Amino acid sequence: MTAAQQENSAQPVVIVGTGMAGYTVARELRKLDSQVPIVMISRDNGSFYSKPMLSNALAMKKEPHTLATFDAMAMASQLGAWIRVGQNVERIVPDQHVLVVDHALLGYSKLVLATGADPRRLQVPGDGAADVLSINDLDDYARFRLALTGCRSVAILGAGLIGCEFANDLAAAGYAVHLIDPAATPLVRLLPQQMGEIFARALGHGGIRFHAGRSVQRIDRLSDGYRLSFADAEPIDADLVVSAIGLAPRTSLAAAAGLHIEQGIRTDAWCRTSEPDIYALGDCAAIDGKVQPYVLPIMHAARALARTLAGEPTRVAFPVMPVTVKTPASPAVVVSPASEGAWTIEAGERAGEHASNQAGDAIAVHAARAVCRDAASERPVGFALLGAAIEGKAALVKAMSANETSPPSATAP
Repeated sequence: MTAAQQENSAQPVVIVGTGMAGYTVARELRKLDSQVPIVMISRDNGSFYSKPMLSNALAMKKEPHTLATFDAMAMASQLGAWIRVGQNVERIVPDQHVLVVDHALLGYSKLVLATGADPRRLQVPGDGAADVLSINDLDDYARFRLALTGCRSVAILGAGLIGCEFANDLAAAGYAVHLIDPAATPLVRLLPQQMGEIFARALGHGGIRFHAGRSVQRIDRLSDGYRLSFADAEPIDADLVVSAIGLAPRTSLAAAAGLHIEQGIRTDAWCRTSEPDIYALGDCAAIDGKVQPYVLPIMHAARALARTLAGEPTRVAFPVMPVTVKTPASPAVVVSPASEGAWTIEAGERAGEHASNQAGDAIAVHAARAVCRDAASERPVGFALLGAAIEGKAALVKAMSANETSPPSATAP
């Protein structure tokens, strides 16, 4: 071992980011190695909370301050780690195994980038555009809840997963909700069009007004709210405007250090970036070339990466991972097809015939089941379930899992 290698081996594992990805890696690594020093760096206060809970906390009558279950001090104690809060990583120097953090040097043996993603901003004119809120963390959510004070109506830009979940949460709490999207149906990246149409009707049944095929041209302030204008439709007035048009992986720190960027921070199936001893996962990473900003992929990647950091190089092997959309007006579960196939769709009573009798009337009415099958083998390669039909999830996951070939070797060559 060279002198440089000896010095690096004495350095800590440094994790940049204290979201779900960062904390899960730290927790899993600590289970495997009780001695390795771990340093975590957080831009915020390092509190631990479940980010997916932000989009249904209102209906659950949870105040923002109750969503954080542990502060940074408690997490540091649990993990046996040093957690540096309110600090900014300015630069990575890969060939020296060093970070520059608030103008000071910090060495690392292994570096994990779990920097997350930023909300995409809608670029439109108007004096109200700068007031549009995005909700990406607990601080954002606290500002959102404060802004709701005195409001009766909310316009949400973007009918993807997050936009639909927030729309459902707000409608359940009694707000008038306008859900606006350029696409013809909501959840366009997850649902086939016919399923999207059924889902849109279910949202309408839940009190959400979906404005399909609309792109906002400008947002202007009114004396008591905002006016959203469109090229070919009547304007919409609302007390508050929220943007949910997607996330952009945070890659600037990695890019400045010379790491390869492709959608996110490009890694192989072992979460290894293009620089030695630097890894990435979570919303910032494109693992094996694919960004997967959902809970289950993050958990699987974190467990595999922890084993790699502990000295057992382990490939991330993703199982069938359903995406659950928390919209009680019409619960949805989706596995997007990994390959080409043909969809078959059942709607209404037939789709929900295996559901329990406890299902609500609205959920039963808007039940729908779509299965995508390989053209040659007729094996399921993806599915989408709505309403009462979600009770068929386990059987479909089992069928898809049985179709999978044996995964590649779990360890690196």
